[in-house]
Amino acid sequence: MRLRPMPRRSRTMTQQIEVIHQDGDVIDVPLNRLKRSPRNARRTPHAQADIEALAASIAVKGVLQAPVVEPETDGEGRPTGGYLVTIGEGRRLALGLLAQRKRIKKTAPVRCVVDLSHDPHEISLDENVTRAGMHPADQFEAFRRLAEDRGLSAEEIGARFGVSAQVVRQRLRLGAVNPVLMELYRAGELTLDQMMAFAVSEDHDRQAQVLDQLGAHRPPYLIRRAMTEAKVSAGDRRAVFIGAEAYGEAGGTILRDLFTEDGGGWFEDPALLDRLVADKLDGIAEAVRLKEGWKWAEPHIDFPRALGLARVYPHPVARSEEETAQIAALSEEYDALVSQWDAVEELPPEIEARFKEIDAALDAFGDGTAYDPQEIARGGVFVILGQDGVARIERGLIRPEDLPAPEPEPEVGETEVRAEGEGGEPAPEGEEPEEDCGAPLSERLVLDLTAQRTLALGDALAANATVALSAVVHALALSAFYPAYERPTCLEIKSVSADLDGHAPGIDDTRAGRSVAERHAAWAGRVPKAADDLWSFVQGLTATDLLDLLAHCASLTVNAVRAPFDRKPGAWAHADRLAEAVDLDMTGYWTPTVASYLGRVTKGRIAEAVREAVSDEAAERIGGLKKSDMASEAEALLAGTGWLPPLLRKPVPVQPAPELQPEASNLTEQAA
Repeated sequence: MRLRPMPRRSRTMTQQIEVIHQDGDVIDVPLNRLKRSPRNARRTPHAQADIEALAASIAVKGVLQAPVVEPETDGEGRPTGGYLVTIGEGRRLALGLLAQRKRIKKTAPVRCVVDLSHDPHEISLDENVTRAGMHPADQFEAFRRLAEDRGLSAEEIGARFGVSAQVVRQRLRLGAVNPVLMELYRAGELTLDQMMAFAVSEDHDRQAQVLDQLGAHRPPYLIRRAMTEAKVSAGDRRAVFIGAEAYGEAGGTILRDLFTEDGGGWFEDPALLDRLVADKLDGIAEAVRLKEGWKWAEPHIDFPRALGLARVYPHPVARSEEETAQIAALSEEYDALVSQWDAVEELPPEIEARFKEIDAALDAFGDGTAYDPQEIARGGVFVILGQDGVARIERGLIRPEDLPAPEPEPEVGETEVRAEGEGGEPAPEGEEPEEDCGAPLSERLVLDLTAQRTLALGDALAANATVALSAVVHALALSAFYPAYERPTCLEIKSVSADLDGHAPGIDDTRAGRSVAERHAAWAGRVPKAADDLWSFVQGLTATDLLDLLAHCASLTVNAVRAPFDRKPGAWAHADRLAEAVDLDMTGYWTPTVASYLGRVTKGRIAEAVREAVSDEAAERIGGLKKSDMASEAEALLAGTGWLPPLLRKPVPVQPAPELQPEASNLTEQAA
């Protein structure tokens, strides 16, 4: 606002109505007599946040610059007693907000300057066009001086300027950056986003070091990454598992990012964090071992592989009639309470307490499954840190040395084999063999007879599809749920599960990995404990359950990994046909990120992905960046596009061979 000449006099309201104003008069006008000028050049309404900030400033410091007004007249040119605000409409609105909140009276006097010599529209335009705002760097340092010289807190400064304490903290942090950075910002060589990236840390030496390493023209995300490269992100699974509070209580410090909505942050002591993770996992493992009685329990960040461990699962337990009745009664009461109080938003305390009592009682009965005490006595537990930062307990693991010894083979009885040369040789010519009804059959004869039976059994099985289906499911289920030493089946169907975690670490915590594990655990709880009882179980399944179990067991054998040391083009082609048959859509299972794809391919591949999913312009825009920067930018561009690399896309359906036309068919026959 331009400075106006000092007034010659100030008049009361009564005098103002009666006399003719002179240009430059300073008058006190009641707030409720100030009106918006129809000739104000500013048509766009003031932002509410700006009015709030101005109102907070006026409440503390008053109106620092007097509004410029002109007397309002009626159609005949007579004064109405009102005044049109030519310059200072924002101040008028802010004063009105204070009056609305009872901070000042509606008739509070407002010191104004009368302008009669200029066109109201022009001076209003001039006020907004020629005004130069303060450089943000000056504002940051001014806020810092208020905090340091006057000892004002962020909350106090925010109240005086109508901004939040968080905004004040951001400006204070920016005002405290390395002076070299501030001068570059003033000179226009650094952007505000770059300044915020440098200000993640208050370490001036580190800021200068990163500036020297990267220069002044690097993208903000790369600066922020360099400023925090030796720290652990607050989103890391270890940080989520421990939590900021426990980490702080142990003496760790967290570097907070004041310039993100969630506050972000980095744990500055990775060694301390790793120790806390190990101690907490160890505590959970020991608590599970003591409570449940397992022989051993071990903590691990990731599931250890290639240890040769067998695994057992819990099985349904028989409940007493009393327990069954109690569970039924509690469940019935729970359902009745839900029906009665379902429409009520806030439950009475006694009803809410009863819900909790029923929940606790039902939880005490468990889910109806349990591990065999002998398995618990020789088995153990892994406590794994999941990718989501939550400990996952893997029970029922048996070490090779703790596996029970296989039972001896049963007596063969009539089919007992004897070695050749021990009565198995044909009797010499002319001699009658000695009769010995209890003598074992020769090995050669046993082979002959059982071969005959094998072929006949196979032929009969082929004629009975239902039994054949049961036999296949039985063989696969033995391989899926029972140890290798306990798989009684005559079908030589080999079921092998690929170790996918070795190719893609953390795959068990993906959507597909969790789905497979949950389905496997559900079936493991249903199949009988003894492998010898599985045949009866399989034969007793409904057709739907039999097919579901077959599908699950078959799914465990899928291996479409393209390993350079194990080329299987036929299997890979079949995987494409299988994906086509089940209509596999990998967009629901996988997304392109720096870790999953973009950081592991060439710049050409990155550009190709962005070009396919976004546009040629986007690919060209990031093409000049370094690979790491290009990958990070591409991740943001590809988010939500559903782009997949060729290996993960839906396969192209195989077109059936065209049928021969009659004429062509005849020609073929003639040629033959």
